[in-house]
Amino acid sequence: MARANDEAAAALEEYADLFAMTGGDAFRVRSYQKAAKAIAGYPEDISQAEVRKVPGVGEAIAKKVEEFLRRGSFRQLDDLRAQVPEGVRLMTRVPSLGPKKAIFLFNELGIDSPAALAEAIRAGRLTGLRGFGAKTEENLLRGIEQMEQSGRKVHIGVAMEAAEQVIASLSGLPGVRKIAYAGSLRRMKDTLHDVDILAVGPESLMADFRAQPYVAEVIAAGEKKTSIRTSRGLQVDLRVVPAESWGAAMQYFTGSKEHNVHIREMAVKRGWKLSEYGLFEGDRVIAAEDEEDIYRALGMPWIPPTLREDGGEVQAALRGELPRVVELSDLKGDLHTHTDLTDGIASLEEMVAAAARRGYSYYAVTDHAPDLVMQRMTLEKALAQRERLALLQEQYPGMRLLHGTELNIGPDGSVDWPEEILAGFDVTVASVHSHFTQSRAEMTARFIAACENPQVNIIGHPTTRKIGKRAPVDADWDAVFRCAAATGTAMEIDSYPDRSDLPADLVRLARHHGVKFSIDSDSHAIPHLAHQRFGIGLAQRAWLTPDDVINTWPLDRLLSFLNRT
Repeated sequence: MARANDEAAAALEEYADLFAMTGGDAFRVRSYQKAAKAIAGYPEDISQAEVRKVPGVGEAIAKKVEEFLRRGSFRQLDDLRAQVPEGVRLMTRVPSLGPKKAIFLFNELGIDSPAALAEAIRAGRLTGLRGFGAKTEENLLRGIEQMEQSGRKVHIGVAMEAAEQVIASLSGLPGVRKIAYAGSLRRMKDTLHDVDILAVGPESLMADFRAQPYVAEVIAAGEKKTSIRTSRGLQVDLRVVPAESWGAAMQYFTGSKEHNVHIREMAVKRGWKLSEYGLFEGDRVIAAEDEEDIYRALGMPWIPPTLREDGGEVQAALRGELPRVVELSDLKGDLHTHTDLTDGIASLEEMVAAAARRGYSYYAVTDHAPDLVMQRMTLEKALAQRERLALLQEQYPGMRLLHGTELNIGPDGSVDWPEEILAGFDVTVASVHSHFTQSRAEMTARFIAACENPQVNIIGHPTTRKIGKRAPVDADWDAVFRCAAATGTAMEIDSYPDRSDLPADLVRLARHHGVKFSIDSDSHAIPHLAHQRFGIGLAQRAWLTPDDVINTWPLDRLLSFLNRT
């Protein structure tokens, strides 16, 4: 379902960008961007549904989507692609370079790729151009470097979607007894180069895999391993392994390399050999079929995949001191979500109903505050929403509905509303949405001022990064986290997969300072509520326990933390 919606949405986004680049009307650009967002967040599969029922999709856009669903593109998109070289389109992915600037550079200077842009900046060809000062040039070079470093990496949402699509397409085939993803995806890394899938099944599975509609290119084909590239450019490797070696194969191909080296050395010291086929003493099989048996034979409990980075997990396991890391089932609610009152897709009633279906004990609606001008929020709208939420509460006696707001942390650290108004909200999330290039000192002071505001409960998506699109802001995180711990301000783990923010290394640093966390979906549509699983994976990689995460707590403890008893 999600794949058809996401691909159609991506095509509309591309069309909007190209339309803007070629001088298209700004209103129409926004209408296509809005439609793309609505389609991506629509809870039904648009390839099976009536496209015109999607909010924000009119007749003209619906026809384009229908043509895209038939043949993978639409005529107007093809025409614009012909007008704008691929390298220029790629330039729009450089952080801080929008479509209009990209086409301007192409038309004025013939710059037709990120590499050509970097060369032009270093040669001084942009000097004197309006809108391209020294700071902008520095940011562009940093953005190009970021693109080059990320290479073909994708965020975890793209990788998980591909893995689940492959598994769904193959799991029901004759003879397929087991199939699962391994590798860095199983370790829940936030960015990945490729996806590893293991299966127990017949040799014919490889041919079946190569014949799937999502296969754009076969990179390598063999009896035991086949590598393909999907239509979205992601490499997926499928390996067929013996049933009797399933556990050993899952352990080996999950990694990390450093973790595997560590436990392999432990085996060698005992005179054993550990490989993807099993743990052996000579020809005798000690353990192979179950992953847990391998760890047990080496004198330790099973180590969760998210901890396997050789960061002390083996030593902790040997001492019997592995933490009981937070799990998805521990979450009792979501403290950062949006509705169509601001930039969400679904209505308040629809989002609350979806939250109830997830079995939450509490659920917060946190639409944007007025300083994010494009959302056109007002106090009157917020208070009207609060009244609607109070009425809805009567329908959901088993789930406490919390009225919140996502505030904007201004360049000086101030937030949208004064304290007396903020005191009326159940929960406040404060986030940076602008002025991303402030100096380290300025950004640090900005976060500290927000943490010191007694009405701010959570700092939302703290580094502000958008994976592959926007670099993290620069701040003295030690200073920020010390302040957050002192003021009782939680740091968010934003589970939206292109954010994954805070990253695991900063989560560990914040925990070291005594900070608590909120694992939120940042939902803008009903399907986004499921994103919390990505935040859980990130939290596990940082060794968080349920006690570290405020939305695993019972309602009374949460309200006490929020000062809303």
